[in-house]
Amino acid sequence: MRKFDADAMGERLLRRFAGGTSRRGILARIGTALVAAPAFPLLPVSRADAAKPDRSPEAKTAFARSAQSKDDTKCDYWRYCAIDGALCTCCGGGIHSCPAGAEPSPVSWVGTCINPDDGKAYLIAYRDCCGKPACGQCNCDNTDRETQLYMPQLNNDVIWCFGTSSMEYHCSTAVLVGAAS
Repeated sequence: MRKFDADAMGERLLRRFAGGTSRRGILARIGTALVAAPAFPLLPVSRADAAKPDRSPEAKTAFARSAQSKDDTKCDYWRYCAIDGALCTCCGGGIHSCPAGAEPSPVSWVGTCINPDDGKAYLIAYRDCCGKPACGQCNCDNTDRETQLYMPQLNNDVIWCFGTSSMEYHCSTAVLVGAAS
């Protein structure tokens, strides 16, 4: 009776495989797989659930559940979901305009806030007004959906007076950019 030799069987399998393939053939198959891999996310997939964001009261953040739309001098005004600093509405300016003598920064950070009147989400651009001493009134620090500093365009901890004649911070505005998807 012949003894089972795993090494001999493994060698026969590998020699048969090597005899039927070439290095170029293996490299061609690996290359094809690498080229085709990015196309997999494009395959048709049901995205019906992803198309409709959940705006139910349970899914809303604490800020969105208590936001109001009447008084833009209060920190719980719906557009202020990601604002950090003094409100320009309390400092002689408006919700989207700097007070006299202050210069709007050409750069901003953004947030997505839910309007309690219609339940829809809107993109808000927060812009610092610079060039005057700090207002010091109506200071708010709302961090709804704030991200870490490695994504500075979504972080409100930065003084955004870049590109102005003075880096001195005065107050912040909240400009409605448009509806968020």
